[in-house]
Amino acid sequence: MNNKKKIWVIFVCMGNICRSPTAEAVFRHYVENAGMSGQILIDSAGTHDYHIGDKPDARAQRAAQQRGYDMSQLRGRQVEESDFRQFDYVLAMDRANLAILQNITPPGS
Repeated sequence: MNNKKKIWVIFVCMGNICRSPTAEAVFRHYVENAGMSGQILIDSAGTHDYHIGDKPDARAQRAAQQRGYDMSQLRGRQVEESDFRQFDYVLAMDRANLAILQNITPPGS
C-alpha cells in the first residue's frame, strides 16, 4: 500500500458551472491517463452560490464532450472554509475570483 499523502487540487471560478468544472474535467482526464487517480484528488467550486447543485452549463458540457472530456456527473458547489484546509492547491480561474478567495481565506490557511 502506498502511504504517500494524496495531493488535493480544487479549481475555483464564480458559479462553478463553466470554467472550474471544465478545468476539473480536463485535469481529471490527464490524471487518469497518467495512472495517478489514486494520488490526486480533484474538485471544483464557485465563489458564489448561484448554481449550487446545478449541472455544468450545457454549452460547456458540449464543448468538453467534443474534446473527449466528461462533465456529466459534476454539480455546482460553493467553496467552503474547510476547502482551504483540505486542498493543497486552490486554483482561481481569474484574478477577480483570486481576490475573493484571498479575502475569504481563513487565518493560517
